Amino acid sequence: MTYSITARDPETGQYGVAVASRFFAVGALVPHIRGGKCAVATQAFVSPIWGLEAADRMARGEVGADVLTDLVARDGGQAIRQIHMIDSTGSVAAHTGSGCVDWCGHVAGEGVSVAGNMLVGPDVIAQTLAAYQDNLQLPFAERLMRAMEAGQAAGGDKRGTQSAALVIHRSEDYPWLSLRADDHPDPLDELRRLYDVAGERFLHVAASMPTRENFSGLTDRRGIDAAINEAEARARAEGRKSRSFATPLPE
Repeated sequence: MTYSITARDPETGQYGVAVASRFFAVGALVPHIRGGKCAVATQAFVSPIWGLEAADRMARGEVGADVLTDLVARDGGQAIRQIHMIDSTGSVAAHTGSGCVDWCGHVAGEGVSVAGNMLVGPDVIAQTLAAYQDNLQLPFAERLMRAMEAGQAAGGDKRGTQSAALVIHRSEDYPWLSLRADDHPDPLDELRRLYDVAGERFLHVAASMPTRENFSGLTDRRGIDAAINEAEARARAEGRKSRSFATPLPE
């Protein structure tokens, strides 16, 4: 009932997961990321425990393939589970249980994995992977969104649409970007809108937040305000209006 992509950006070391489904709030359970370490998507008859444990163990240095073998061996429900993950080396490990609903399966490339179940056919994940690999020059978030849109154009979840999510972590365990459309007729388009809104202010603030290496982060707001003003000026010059539903700021 879901298809997703997990990836590691080789240039930045960022990890990301994007997912879409004809299921409510798919972003609440599928993505699990540990900053600078790994990314996991757990789905089908979903086990959040698989996602949590896999992410924690890979963050401690375990190899993804070894973690996956252990999860499958211990779970009596492994036949109805699907999971795919990327560890700290960029290596992919994936499992599609024999009891997952057709069409189901997984594919992978260098530093990227795509998996899905209850899809219209194999072209969904094939096109998702191809769109990601064909757009390596684009920013990571844009690459992930285009990949998911290509999967949807190929048919996506055979039952329809309802929710989607996009999560990206830089070096930290908190997300640099976490977008969710939990109940929407066109959830991927809603992610697009949210990404546009995030670019207005949020991402400029997120870039200044504290990290393990910089405990205080950026405490001088002048650089943030300048970046926001520059983005607003560029939008006005291009004739783009804000897509945010926020109430106007006081004059």
